[in-house]
Amino acid sequence: MARTGPNTTGMARRSAVSTAAMVVSVVFLLVGILGFIPGITTDYGEMQFAGHESEAQLLGIFQVSILHNLVHLAFGVVGLAMARSASGAKAFLIGGGLIYGLLWLYGLIVDEESDANFVPLDTADDWLHFFLFVGMVALGVILGRRPSNP
Repeated sequence: MARTGPNTTGMARRSAVSTAAMVVSVVFLLVGILGFIPGITTDYGEMQFAGHESEAQLLGIFQVSILHNLVHLAFGVVGLAMARSASGAKAFLIGGGLIYGLLWLYGLIVDEESDANFVPLDTADDWLHFFLFVGMVALGVILGRRPSNP
């Protein structure tokens, strides 16, 4: 007699939205780790805890600080935890995307040399935050409406 259920191994199939959230989360973890590796992060010795004075740049492009790297790591950990369920994954992608939308707007408004630029953010970060905003929200909305069991 054939067994019924998610599959015969006893493991439930992961939904597409959960898989997407896991992939995004792993990328955030990787970026957070790479931000602490000299060579991958240029001017590593100039990295500050926070603020626009940090001259370190991930891949020589994106201005980073210790705080910036820690935020990426935290985002990755939270995303992995939330990706365990389809509803959590959808909330992570849409909510996280909206956070990046706010960061994008903040980066457009704040003067890069101002003390208010505590993350720090530069033009490359602003564009990346825009694409993360659009991409994460789109993944959450599109994949989040698909049924988890086809």
